[in-house]
Amino acid sequence: MPDASRDPIAEAHRQWVTHGWTEAADGMAMVTSLVRAQQLLMERIDAALRPLDLTFARYEVLRLLSFSRSGSMAMTRLGSLLQVHPTSVSSAVARLERQEYVERTRGDADRRVVLATITEAGRKAVEEGTLALNAHVFEEPGLPGSDVRDLTERLTRLRAGLGDAL
Repeated sequence: MPDASRDPIAEAHRQWVTHGWTEAADGMAMVTSLVRAQQLLMERIDAALRPLDLTFARYEVLRLLSFSRSGSMAMTRLGSLLQVHPTSVSSAVARLERQEYVERTRGDADRRVVLATITEAGRKAVEEGTLALNAHVFEEPGLPGSDVRDLTERLTRLRAGLGDAL
């Protein structure tokens, strides 16, 4: 563990052991470290996307739509791919509509299906967002390349162990 006098997570680990929770101490430190790393990465992501008035959730919607051949996708499919609740998708798409990055339409074959379609302004925004994220987050995520690949593999195993459908 890092120096407990400087790292609050290492200090928490020490306290867990001191209080007799030794079996849980490593897990607590791992979970707390993951949550803190996520907070730090989200700060960098938010800073990269803020000039475009995008959140990461809205960026992900635009990126998925831009990757699709037609630029359209059923709202239910968006939610499934993003692994979020339908309400979250609706909220993100509503905001993107107000920004004129996305339009909502009904499906031709089945009028019950609601489609989200990326606009030209949305394509421009997602490309600018991708450039910003690549430059300020993804190309320099805080670890060297081999460690990034190793951590990604370990996190994939963690997700699987927690029941994520891979």
